[in-house]
Amino acid sequence: MSALTEAVFQGAAPEEIERIPLPAEYTAAYVREEDEGIFAGLTDKDVRKSLHLGPVPMPDLAPDEVVVAVMASSINYNTVWSAMFEPVPTFRFLRQFARQGGWATRHDRPYQVVGSDGAGVVVRVGSGVRHWRAGDHVVVSPAHVDDQEAATHADGMMGDEQRAWGFETNFGGLAEYAVVRATQLIPKPAHLTWEEAACSPLCAGTAYRMLVGERGARMKQGDVVLVWGAAGGLGGYAVQFVRNGGGIPVGIVGSERKAAALRALGCEVVINRAEFGLTDGAAAGSGPSMESARALGRIIRERAGRDPDIVFEHTGRATFGTSVFVVRRGGTVVTCGSSTGYEHTFDNRYLWMRLKRVIGSHVANLQEQWDANRLIELGYVVPTLSALYPLADVAEAARVVQTNRHIGKIGVLCMAPEPGLGVTAPGTRARIGEDRLGPLRGFGPGTGEE
Repeated sequence: MSALTEAVFQGAAPEEIERIPLPAEYTAAYVREEDEGIFAGLTDKDVRKSLHLGPVPMPDLAPDEVVVAVMASSINYNTVWSAMFEPVPTFRFLRQFARQGGWATRHDRPYQVVGSDGAGVVVRVGSGVRHWRAGDHVVVSPAHVDDQEAATHADGMMGDEQRAWGFETNFGGLAEYAVVRATQLIPKPAHLTWEEAACSPLCAGTAYRMLVGERGARMKQGDVVLVWGAAGGLGGYAVQFVRNGGGIPVGIVGSERKAAALRALGCEVVINRAEFGLTDGAAAGSGPSMESARALGRIIRERAGRDPDIVFEHTGRATFGTSVFVVRRGGTVVTCGSSTGYEHTFDNRYLWMRLKRVIGSHVANLQEQWDANRLIELGYVVPTLSALYPLADVAEAARVVQTNRHIGKIGVLCMAPEPGLGVTAPGTRARIGEDRLGPLRGFGPGTGEE
């Protein structure tokens, strides 16, 4: 164990941590620019072939940045995209960022350290950082914004230079250390372990903005909310925000195992997509049929009492036409992604003649992240961690997500030597309860694609 690592685990004073030099290199999960063509002509673009683990140089620190010793991280689908080099190789993003000059040029390297979630300890702060110190326990928002853009001060997600950390930038969270802007930091919920805390920022923040934030669907008490992929990373938090806000979540899943997990999250209205004829082909991206859309509408009315007020969309081509059809007159489809394909088809008559709305949403600004984190701190929303891998097995963890065998979030231990560390408010944890904090424990990766 290095001197810096030992100081972090012993809770050393900020001055002591800052006196210990940063390592010249650290272990990280990364993709290589030289591998961009390795999947040419292949149907199965297995990320275990492209996601590497090994030493990378420690970058210099900009004045507005901090170095975080990453205790734990998690797998998001954008890491799968990076490792598949789809829809475009993310090295294009790094080159675009580097054109700003100055500190941005550090990001253009022949490798990219990936990962857009993280929980850990601040070990170094830049000269311009005011509100954080070495030793602070933090989680990291994936929204990497430029605070010198005017639009950022209205909404951090509206700036032209907003990027997804660890996807459109380098030095991401699936590593022993990460470099982040101070405007990405959020206090770690003190009652959570490192691995529990690391699961929430990207998915919880994204779901909060989509459903609760003033720029999203503005869910009300009593709203019926249809959630696609409800047992996944985003869906698991969406269901909780709906329930916590007095709404009625209607969760759609692809297997009985995932239905059981969704019920463990408290979702009472659960629909298996086989019930309304969403075929495997449609789920893979060939698009919906009007017959299956009508069937889904009937099931929702039978079980929830009426058409949904809001549809929580992130699957894209396979479901978007159905979403536009089933949402009520005047209702809202809010979308943050297209995991089954970006080109959507839908019958526009159901949009314009029934006065429906489509809202695009992307990640969350810092205030929204802090608001979502507050609900986690109170125990109203809990982590959706279902499985945990060591950093040494990060490629296998990413493969689980790539093949849709996961439920909730797949965590990755980075510097933390074992699970269960990082709790500094045991009384709060006891009050909330272990069962409440781990609803998806026992729902590890499935044995086949679902």
